[in-house]
Amino acid sequence: MGIAGLWIAPILAAAALVFATAGAQAATDAEPLVDAAWVHAHKDDPNVVVLDVRNGITDDSRETFEQGHIPGAVYSNYLQAGWRTKRDGVPGQLPSVESLESLIGGLGIDNDDHVVVVAAGESALDMGSATRVYWTFKVLGHDRVSVLNGGHAAYASRYQLAQGWNQPAAAQFAGQLQPQLIADRQEVASALRSGTGLMDNRPTKQYRGAAKHPAAAKPGTLPGARNVPESRLTNGGTFADKDRIAALLKEAGLEREGDQIAFCNTGHWASLGWFASHEILGNKQAKVYDGSMTDWTLNGGEVEVLS
Repeated sequence: MGIAGLWIAPILAAAALVFATAGAQAATDAEPLVDAAWVHAHKDDPNVVVLDVRNGITDDSRETFEQGHIPGAVYSNYLQAGWRTKRDGVPGQLPSVESLESLIGGLGIDNDDHVVVVAAGESALDMGSATRVYWTFKVLGHDRVSVLNGGHAAYASRYQLAQGWNQPAAAQFAGQLQPQLIADRQEVASALRSGTGLMDNRPTKQYRGAAKHPAAAKPGTLPGARNVPESRLTNGGTFADKDRIAALLKEAGLEREGDQIAFCNTGHWASLGWFASHEILGNKQAKVYDGSMTDWTLNGGEVEVLS
């Protein structure tokens, strides 16, 4: 090696170390909710993956993604790509770990990546796409994940978008099921006997039994459940702050801490309530009843009609 090489090699090594360290820091300075400025600042970090899950809830599709997306983002349609599946007649359920590993790895995501999940950012219903995918990553034991507060709309209002399609190289992703985040029918039955806090995140009309989901066998709510409607957890696509969420739970008669099960019709809105409780308020005993009222009513569960 010549004299120039003796000087250049250490410089290149130092640059590589700085680059790698910056990438590692990108994954550690993220909160469960990140804003558009954070995403813009980290969009080029090699271990940050922006996952755009816009879908038919807001009339979005792959074509919409190609017309404009956060630079470097990869696309996966929440309603069509396999994030949820039908099981025992109940739609919208958590797929097998193996299926999710294949889906996530196919998006170029590995276990070292920090994933930022991006919904359209128009409403609570829409933001449930992001929180449900977020919850899925958590259920798989992947804690390096955030939701873009305000969704795609928040980013698009401030920064330039990219066009076209990004095809990621497949990666290896390994999940490890975290059952403490999931409540099943048997656990809900036990919760009814023990007085565990039950948070119904459906619109008030459904909570009271004046309307129901088409897949549910009958209207009503779980006996003793309290209503925190999904639409009150966000202002459009932006989450209410911690104090507001705490006030909503108190108003509904729910504790801020302790055993709690969030539910809705099929676990979509419930992920929004779980995110607010588990991630924003920090109640690590909160769970999602994946099957929710559809699973409960199709299997003869007792309901309470309040209207």
